[in-house]
Amino acid sequence: MANTSGSVACCPALFLSAPASRSGKTTITACLARLLHRHGKRVRVFKFGPDYLDPQILERGSKAPVVQLDLWMAGEEWCKQQIYRAITEGKADFVLIEGAMGLYDGDDCSADLAAKFGIPVALVIDVCAMAQTAAAIAVGLRNYRDDFDMVGANKCGSKYHGQLVRDALPDDLPLWAALKRDESIELPERHLGLVQPSEQKEDWIESRLESGADLLEEAGILPFVDTLKPVPFMSQQIPAVCPDALLGKTIAIARDDAFSFTYTANITLLQDMGAKICYFSPIRDDSIPTEATAVWLPGGYPELHAKALSENESMISSLKQFHEDGKPILADCGGFLYCMDTLIDLEGNSFRMAGLIQGTGTMKVKGG
Repeated sequence: MANTSGSVACCPALFLSAPASRSGKTTITACLARLLHRHGKRVRVFKFGPDYLDPQILERGSKAPVVQLDLWMAGEEWCKQQIYRAITEGKADFVLIEGAMGLYDGDDCSADLAAKFGIPVALVIDVCAMAQTAAAIAVGLRNYRDDFDMVGANKCGSKYHGQLVRDALPDDLPLWAALKRDESIELPERHLGLVQPSEQKEDWIESRLESGADLLEEAGILPFVDTLKPVPFMSQQIPAVCPDALLGKTIAIARDDAFSFTYTANITLLQDMGAKICYFSPIRDDSIPTEATAVWLPGGYPELHAKALSENESMISSLKQFHEDGKPILADCGGFLYCMDTLIDLEGNSFRMAGLIQGTGTMKVKGG
């Protein structure tokens, strides 16, 4: 339960980390968020690090916006303020944070944020091809530093497998949940990370979240979660933005399977500065929204949808006219590729793009 008093907001919080990437952090975090949501909690999930894909899964799990937290890019005060706002303005009564890579990876790592914010850590370990050694890894990670609390670990292969790990762990680092391997909750990956949920059927992602929530509840994780104490988050002195700097402006943001790499905080900032936000699809729509005074083409996977983008000639004509009218266009990453003359995909196929910038974008395999 959340408690707010003046400049301090409190609610239970948990940081989910792992020894390494591809350990199942996103799956566990999203499914735990769904489980807590089913039990009446207003859950807000945050993603540590500049990640575009995991938050899309986490938003489906929690049914609430996900904000990325990064100590190096945004600073400690800004990150704390986002959680404070989630509790006070978003009425969150439970906070989950998914870490990035391994617990100690990077100069401003997951452990640093957990320590600075006083949030306990639960370790997600994929114990494939090990048993008691998983306990040694968990204890080693817990004892590597002493400025944060590690409260438990989870993810195993079978009931017996989980018991081996549980028996090897010390009493003060219990196994919260031993999850059996189940393809029904696995999330597919490709280059850059997880496949976007928007590219799957709605019942596909929902069935995985619900199945994962069922597994966590059957594994007995809720009694452990219920022991978490409220963590205080103080309001921070963040420089105020000018509330009318963008008053009267409407920013049209491309959002579909080809363009989806945006940060929630950036869109919130534009709105805080007075801008109106609307969305359009360069794949499906015929033109840029008529009310738009500026366009944002974010990153994404235009190479996977190059044929559809190329064939939508009416949208390309609309974008060219917008550019010729001297209206501002921000394009980054995949959006920048869309603005070029030509895009060559990973199979070597060539597609005509919008042609706002001379040049050809060529996709290469990793390391190419």
